[in-house]
Amino acid sequence: MEQYGNKILQAASLDEALRHIWHALKLKTSSMIEKIGDKSPHVAGADGQYDDMRYDWWTSGFWPGLLWVMYDMTKEPQYKQAAWSWDDKLERKMLEPNNFHHDVGFQFLPTAVLKYKLTGDEAARRRGLFAANFLAGRFNLAGQFLRAWNQDKLGWSIVDSSLNLSLLFWAAEETQDPRFSHIAKAHASTVVQYFIRADGSVNHIVSFDPESGSFIESLGGQGADHHSSWSRGQAWALYGMANTYRYTGDSKFLHAAQRVAHYFIACLPEDYVPHWDFRASETLEGMPRDTSAAACAASGLIELAQLLPPLEGSVYLRAAKRILLSLSKHYATWMQPEHEAILLEGTGHYPAGQNVNVSLIYGDYYYVEAIAKLCGWSNRTF
Repeated sequence: MEQYGNKILQAASLDEALRHIWHALKLKTSSMIEKIGDKSPHVAGADGQYDDMRYDWWTSGFWPGLLWVMYDMTKEPQYKQAAWSWDDKLERKMLEPNNFHHDVGFQFLPTAVLKYKLTGDEAARRRGLFAANFLAGRFNLAGQFLRAWNQDKLGWSIVDSSLNLSLLFWAAEETQDPRFSHIAKAHASTVVQYFIRADGSVNHIVSFDPESGSFIESLGGQGADHHSSWSRGQAWALYGMANTYRYTGDSKFLHAAQRVAHYFIACLPEDYVPHWDFRASETLEGMPRDTSAAACAASGLIELAQLLPPLEGSVYLRAAKRILLSLSKHYATWMQPEHEAILLEGTGHYPAGQNVNVSLIYGDYYYVEAIAKLCGWSNRTF
């Protein structure tokens, strides 16, 4: 792996580095299968070892999703074997006391839905539709939003759900039942109206009156405050609105994705990897980065570029490649074969002091997804 890492470091562009990155990824992910085993990973800290979270934790779909992407790209059976049982594990947890919520898209799209697309497994299809029905059941008709979490904040909605909408759009196409897409479009419209600001920055949490549906306030959430610009929230919105345009053809979602993308790109530091919040302070020097925001945004920018004519989309593709080249050169673990993760310097929840300067499994997933897209992968789920 280190030999490819050295070649990546010497490359002048992502196009030049891409073949070496792909070879390094195959070696790295094979090693991850051995080290991670049956764990459901979320965070890897200074010791380089991923933790093991419960199956209803919101990140439980990203590791098997990474495996399914690698299987689709390589057709090597080790990836299929390691990924196969995950949608069954998630479904079984659904039938017990659990804490599934708005993020079932993150859990079932890269497991059940992608498994069904790649293998035709009917049980996986059923599980994907089961999750879509669960997500649709969280829709607040008065406020036109998907409810976040399961506590007593009945009127809260979060920008993260932008990327869960693909589960509903897939279900609408799969069943020819437009109810799912009606809900997805309604929530996406609420995101455009209440989450995405005029300058392209976004709110993390928006609170509505659950009875009347009226807007109450925006909240900082995982950002610095309610006026801030949490970089991963920017990535969720960018990618989610691009996907919504792909499914609907409604230009308001395309324009929303572009507005968020322009803001994101304009705020990037010199090495193209964002700080955890673009407005955390007047001077961002010393503030932690978030490689997971970078990887997710890069995949979303590639998606956006592919939805546009080549000349218009080239600005987004160039930005994505610059982000991915920086991640590959400066934030990856090619030279640390014992490390279980791919990317370093992720930030989970800085205001709460949780998971700062760590590896995050969703950062790894979106990095692999983005690189796979540049190598021709087209079996989208998100």
